[in-house]
Amino acid sequence: MNIQPNSVVALTYDLYTKENGEEVFVEKADEQNPLVFLYAVGMMLPKFEENLQGLAAGDSYDFHLVAEDAYGVKDENAVAELPIDMFGEMEKPEIGSVLPLQDNEGNQFRAKVTALSDAAVTVDLNHPMAGQDLHFIGKIISVREATAEELDHGHAHGADGHAGH
Repeated sequence: MNIQPNSVVALTYDLYTKENGEEVFVEKADEQNPLVFLYAVGMMLPKFEENLQGLAAGDSYDFHLVAEDAYGVKDENAVAELPIDMFGEMEKPEIGSVLPLQDNEGNQFRAKVTALSDAAVTVDLNHPMAGQDLHFIGKIISVREATAEELDHGHAHGADGHAGH
C-alpha cells in the first residue's frame, strides 16, 4: 500500500539542521521506536507529508524543508515578559530552560527562557526549530489503512492499530 490520505504510516528518520553552515544531527526515530502517525489529518508538517506521499513500505527518502515550510521563520517579536510572581514558590527557571505554558483558551505551548530579572522572566515563544531548515533521511517501515476508530479519534493507535491512548 502506498501512503495516501487516511493511512497510518510508521517510519524511521534522522533529522538534521545547520549550524554555522555545517549539518548537525538533531534527533532520530529508529525501527524499535518509529514515528507512527495518521497521514493527512494535520498532525505533521504539510511539506513533510507532501514529500512522503506515494511511498510504500521499504522505500527510503531524503529531503530538505526550508524554514518557511517547516516551523516558520523566527519572529523576533515573539518574546514575552512574565512577572516573576507568576512562579510563586517555585524555583526561578534557568536561562535556556523550556517552560510549559497555557494561554487563556487552554492551548498548551512551550517557551524558552532567554533572560531573568528580579521582576520578570523573559521567554521566546517561537517554536524551538523556527528559522531552521530541516533535512530528513529515513525509511518507510509500514503503511496500512487507518481503522474507523483511528479516523474517528483523528490519530493513529500504533503501527498495528492496537496501541492504547
